[in-house]
Amino acid sequence: MTRLSVETLAADAVEPITSAGNAQLGIAVLAGIAVIVLLITKFKLHAFLALTIGSLALGAFAGAPLADTIKAFSTGLGNTVAGVGVLIALGAILGKLLADSGGADQIVDTILAKASRRSMPWAMVLIASVIGLPLFFEVGIVLLIPVVLMVAKRGNYSLMRIGIPALAGLSVMHGLIPPHPGPLVAIDAVGANLGVTLALGLVVAIPTVIIAGPVFSRYAARWVDIQAPEHMIPARPSEDLEKRPGFGVTVATVMLPVVLMLVKALVDIVVDDPENAVQKVTDVIGSPLIALLAAVIVALFTLGRAAGFSKERLSSTVEKSLAPIAGVLLIVGAGGGFKQTLIDIGVGQMILDFSRDWSIPALLLAWLIAVAIRLATGSATVATISAAGLVAPLAAGMSTGEAALLVLAIGAGSLFFSHVNDAGFWLVKEYFGMSVGQTIKTWSVMETIISVVALVFVLLLSLLV
Repeated sequence: MTRLSVETLAADAVEPITSAGNAQLGIAVLAGIAVIVLLITKFKLHAFLALTIGSLALGAFAGAPLADTIKAFSTGLGNTVAGVGVLIALGAILGKLLADSGGADQIVDTILAKASRRSMPWAMVLIASVIGLPLFFEVGIVLLIPVVLMVAKRGNYSLMRIGIPALAGLSVMHGLIPPHPGPLVAIDAVGANLGVTLALGLVVAIPTVIIAGPVFSRYAARWVDIQAPEHMIPARPSEDLEKRPGFGVTVATVMLPVVLMLVKALVDIVVDDPENAVQKVTDVIGSPLIALLAAVIVALFTLGRAAGFSKERLSSTVEKSLAPIAGVLLIVGAGGGFKQTLIDIGVGQMILDFSRDWSIPALLLAWLIAVAIRLATGSATVATISAAGLVAPLAAGMSTGEAALLVLAIGAGSLFFSHVNDAGFWLVKEYFGMSVGQTIKTWSVMETIISVVALVFVLLLSLLV
């Protein structure tokens, strides 16, 4: 397992914008995070504003000149949006096409028609995992929960037996698998290879989602034995589509960017020659931008046109997909600004000094930092972005596989124990008609299982890479 490398970190160190010692820097980090937490939880301030103010407070507590703090924040914001902003936009377009064309319903209906009563929790995991690949977590919940409620009602299932597997599939995709915003930002921050991270992420995600989904749902259904609330079961609107895309072509479209990125990672490992013609081609088509762009272009035909969308409706669908992600982009950008401020005041060296004495493995340290920020802020994305900034120096000198595992450790920590300061907590509570206590015994415990199990598999993989 990789531990901190004093030599490589010292060689890569940059002159910090403050001369504060480790004690002052530690206080500054805690104060900066506390400001963000207080603004989000107590004053209900938007995360973008909270991260911006928290970054300025971080610099002030560290004794950095205001001009340098502003420059660090602006640089981090710009670099982060430039690195992942287009990918987030393309993912949103793909998700919107999937939902509006009826492709998502086609996947759901096809799998449910073939699933027996015993296999239904496994079918829900599969549905949520496939649908969750291109969708933001909140969008996935809004899309899938009505289906979960209808399946539970129609089949007379305990709601937790069906709902927990679906939630587990969405949550694991959100925390561990690019092109979701959190993993993308962490990959960018630590300089990991996206294809390798995706491949290792799938290796971690599969057993994790099985344990936290179908397996845990057996116990969750005993602890909270409730039926789907009648008032939340929606009536299906009348279809205005000419027809729905086929199951095979819909799945193929969703999986296209994943396949392209995995092919690139495989060729990079097997060929390992930047001058090789095949590797040059796969490096292009397997880059996140091209892979997602290709999927969107294909989806315009396989999903949009297949559903009978006119050119005007396709244009409207794309336009509507972009508006909701404005807030996500700003939060992600501000998180990148906070990260850069952390780096520029010298927090990396502080973490190095602290961790050298404790001899904490890098992967475990990354997970613990993400857990702390997740518990404090309630946001998996904020936890991932902030933790990635804090532990980015640990990636210096790591191999490609080790850097990818560092990203996955951060992602695993960002999912730990969702509670009352997390919007997802309240979304699940209201949709499922549960009390706060019931939500903690099911949803919160499930998130914790995902976090811990994923960490275990990350640590096991670290023995092999």
